[in-house]
Amino acid sequence: MSDMQGRDDRGSRNDEPRREGDDRGGRGGRKGFFRKKVCKFCAQKLKIDYKDPETLKRFITERGKILPRRITGSCAKHQRTLAVAIKRARALAYIPYVTK
Repeated sequence: MSDMQGRDDRGSRNDEPRREGDDRGGRGGRKGFFRKKVCKFCAQKLKIDYKDPETLKRFITERGKILPRRITGSCAKHQRTLAVAIKRARALAYIPYVTK
Protein backbone atom coordinates (compact mmCIF):
# COMPACT_ATOMS: atom_id res chain seq x y z
CA MET A 1 0.00 0.00 0.00
CA SER A 2 2.83 2.42 0.71
CA ASP A 3 4.01 2.51 -2.91
CA MET A 4 0.46 3.39 -4.04
CA GLN A 5 0.63 6.58 -2.02
CA GLY A 6 3.93 7.54 -3.66
CA ARG A 7 2.38 7.52 -7.12
CA ASP A 8 -0.17 10.16 -6.18
CA ASP A 9 2.54 12.55 -5.01
CA ARG A 10 4.60 12.41 -8.20
CA GLY A 11 1.95 13.59 -10.59
CA SER A 12 2.05 13.02 -14.31
CA ARG A 13 2.67 14.85 -17.53
CA ASN A 14 -1.04 15.26 -18.01
CA ASP A 15 -1.15 17.50 -14.94
CA GLU A 16 1.10 20.12 -16.57
CA PRO A 17 -0.68 23.08 -18.14
CA ARG A 18 -0.57 23.16 -21.92
CA ARG A 19 1.33 25.95 -23.60
CA GLU A 20 -0.22 28.31 -26.09
CA GLY A 21 0.15 26.92 -29.60
CA ASP A 22 1.06 23.45 -28.30
CA ASP A 23 -1.32 21.35 -30.35
CA ARG A 24 -0.43 17.74 -29.69
CA GLY A 25 -2.87 15.59 -31.45
CA GLY A 26 -3.77 14.66 -34.92
CA ARG A 27 -1.11 13.73 -37.39
CA GLY A 28 1.45 16.40 -36.63
CA GLY A 29 1.28 17.92 -40.07
CA ARG A 30 2.43 21.35 -41.02
CA LYS A 31 0.08 24.25 -40.96
CA GLY A 32 -0.32 26.44 -43.97
CA PHE A 33 -0.49 26.06 -47.71
CA PHE A 34 1.60 23.46 -49.52
CA ARG A 35 2.57 24.11 -53.12
CA LYS A 36 3.58 21.15 -55.29
CA LYS A 37 7.10 21.40 -56.63
CA VAL A 38 7.53 21.33 -60.38
CA CYS A 39 10.26 19.40 -62.19
CA LYS A 40 12.74 21.97 -63.49
CA PHE A 41 13.78 19.71 -66.35
CA CYS A 42 10.21 19.27 -67.60
CA ALA A 43 9.15 22.89 -67.11
CA GLN A 44 12.22 24.57 -68.60
CA LYS A 45 13.09 21.77 -71.06
CA LEU A 46 16.59 21.45 -69.58
CA LYS A 47 18.88 18.62 -70.60
CA ILE A 48 20.66 16.63 -67.91
CA ASP A 49 24.33 16.47 -68.86
CA TYR A 50 27.00 14.74 -66.80
CA LYS A 51 29.57 17.22 -68.18
CA ASP A 52 27.80 20.16 -66.50
CA PRO A 53 28.94 20.02 -62.85
CA GLU A 54 27.32 23.34 -61.89
CA THR A 55 23.85 22.03 -62.68
CA LEU A 56 24.53 18.71 -60.98
CA LYS A 57 25.85 20.35 -57.80
CA ARG A 58 22.41 21.85 -57.18
CA PHE A 59 21.06 18.32 -56.74
CA ILE A 60 23.62 16.99 -54.26
CA THR A 61 24.19 17.89 -50.61
CA GLU A 62 27.33 19.50 -49.30
CA ARG A 63 28.36 16.00 -48.15
CA GLY A 64 27.95 14.66 -51.69
CA LYS A 65 24.68 12.75 -51.33
CA ILE A 66 22.05 12.88 -54.07
CA LEU A 67 18.99 14.82 -52.92
CA PRO A 68 15.67 12.94 -53.03
CA ARG A 69 12.75 13.82 -55.28
CA ARG A 70 10.61 15.20 -52.46
CA ILE A 71 13.23 17.90 -51.88
CA THR A 72 14.29 18.68 -55.44
CA GLY A 73 10.83 18.40 -56.98
CA SER A 74 12.05 16.37 -59.95
CA CYS A 75 9.78 13.87 -61.64
CA ALA A 76 10.65 10.17 -61.44
CA LYS A 77 12.07 10.01 -64.96
CA HIS A 78 14.40 12.95 -64.48
CA GLN A 79 15.41 11.86 -60.97
CA ARG A 80 16.65 8.54 -62.39
CA THR A 81 18.48 10.32 -65.22
CA LEU A 82 19.93 12.79 -62.73
CA ALA A 83 21.22 10.00 -60.48
CA VAL A 84 22.93 8.30 -63.42
CA ALA A 85 24.47 11.61 -64.55
CA ILE A 86 25.76 12.39 -61.04
CA LYS A 87 27.29 8.93 -60.71
CA ARG A 88 28.89 9.23 -64.15
CA ALA A 89 30.25 12.70 -63.32
CA ARG A 90 31.73 11.36 -60.06
CA ALA A 91 33.43 8.48 -61.89
CA LEU A 92 34.95 10.89 -64.43
CA ALA A 93 35.99 13.36 -61.69
CA TYR A 94 33.75 16.24 -62.78
CA ILE A 95 32.33 16.39 -59.25
CA PRO A 96 33.82 14.90 -56.05
CA TYR A 97 32.33 11.92 -54.25
CA VAL A 98 32.58 13.74 -50.91
CA THR A 99 33.82 17.13 -49.75
CA LYS A 100 35.96 17.81 -46.74
